[in-house]
Amino acid sequence: MDTADAIMTSDEKIEIESIKGRSLLGDAWQRLKKEKKAVLCLGIVLFYALIALLSWWGVIAADWGKEVGASYSPPSSEHWLGTDIFGRSVLQKVIHGTQIAMSVGLISSAIAIPIGVFFGAVAGYFGGWIDELVVWFYTTFSSVPQIMLLMSIAFILGKGITTVYIALGLTSWVGLARLIRGEVMKHKDRDYVQAAGSLGAGHGRKLFKHILPNVSHIVIIFTSLQFQVAIKSEVILSYLGLGVSGQPSWGTMIDDAKLELARDVWWQLAGATIAMFVVVLAFNILGDSLRDALDPKLKGKD
Repeated sequence: MDTADAIMTSDEKIEIESIKGRSLLGDAWQRLKKEKKAVLCLGIVLFYALIALLSWWGVIAADWGKEVGASYSPPSSEHWLGTDIFGRSVLQKVIHGTQIAMSVGLISSAIAIPIGVFFGAVAGYFGGWIDELVVWFYTTFSSVPQIMLLMSIAFILGKGITTVYIALGLTSWVGLARLIRGEVMKHKDRDYVQAAGSLGAGHGRKLFKHILPNVSHIVIIFTSLQFQVAIKSEVILSYLGLGVSGQPSWGTMIDDAKLELARDVWWQLAGATIAMFVVVLAFNILGDSLRDALDPKLKGKD
């Protein structure tokens, strides 16, 4: 290794690799594949996504509301997770709840990401009074407890899955805005951005064409973490009676189960809790692994 390579920073190596045509995401995937637990968690997440899609298409759990047995039948070979008070299959309700949970994570992320990226990028790039205004806005916004904001929006818009999407999306962008702002502030004065400016690139082109692609790893990490936050928040809202109505979700199942425990009917609570625990744990581990694989500061430490 020559002297230039020895003193070259990790970020500079990444930029040179990009110039040579090496994909940052491809390199991150190679790093991620080395972590067996990350691959396992990715498989779990993909399995849940497949179950959610099949449920949404009506291939499985389409008749979750159909009576299939006696009331409160315990788990058996015929009904793996037993039945509820109306004789409906608890397993099919858990599967339909998977569709609700995954859709909440996906759509709330789709709402929160554009808001967080826009405010963070504008504040970090332009600085000055624009930065101060944006920081004041999201600091004031985040000073209100998130659960109170969620409940307030739910009360205003009424119960329903659409309300859950909107409430979670509008209250989850602050953390992403902070991270994007910090990264954009570091990148805006680097040589490749200055070179683009000297070639006539305007603010929009420098920001969206050059800077944001280099901080896109933050969005990927945020999305993986937002999923598990959204799933837990939906369960809380539904448990409080402010979330999903008219169809089963893990939150409504847990809410129903609080009265069933007195009758030793534990299988609905167990089914919803275990399903939520597994996917939340998988997203947590996968989020940490994605951070390690995509964070430029960790390059070259293998």
